[in-house]
Amino acid sequence: QVQLVESGGGSVQAGGSLRLSCSASGTPIGAKTMAWYRQAPGKQRELVASVTNSDLKNYAGFVKGRFTVARVYPKNILILQINSLKPEDTGTYYCHARFIAGPVSDYWGRGTQVTVSS
Repeated sequence: QVQLVESGGGSVQAGGSLRLSCSASGTPIGAKTMAWYRQAPGKQRELVASVTNSDLKNYAGFVKGRFTVARVYPKNILILQINSLKPEDTGTYYCHARFIAGPVSDYWGRGTQVTVSS
């Protein structure tokens, strides 16, 4: 069973930085894509950034150069560097991985909390 574990969240002041990590275990297969999503209180979960196994990266529009996603190969490790944090970045950040080995399988981590104070 694939498990995703996030770490690196915390409470910071606006303008600060955080580095989130996600590690997938339970499979020797590389994920087709890995991604970070976030969910603010009372809002829907939204994509922050994703990386394919070809290292193609996609960022949400609100990132605007403040976020950098990186993937460590061949391990299923995903990093999200967040700079110039804003209070509106507050939320739970979730790691997602999609595996394609026959059927498509999606997995989610439990999330890591990011709180930004003004």
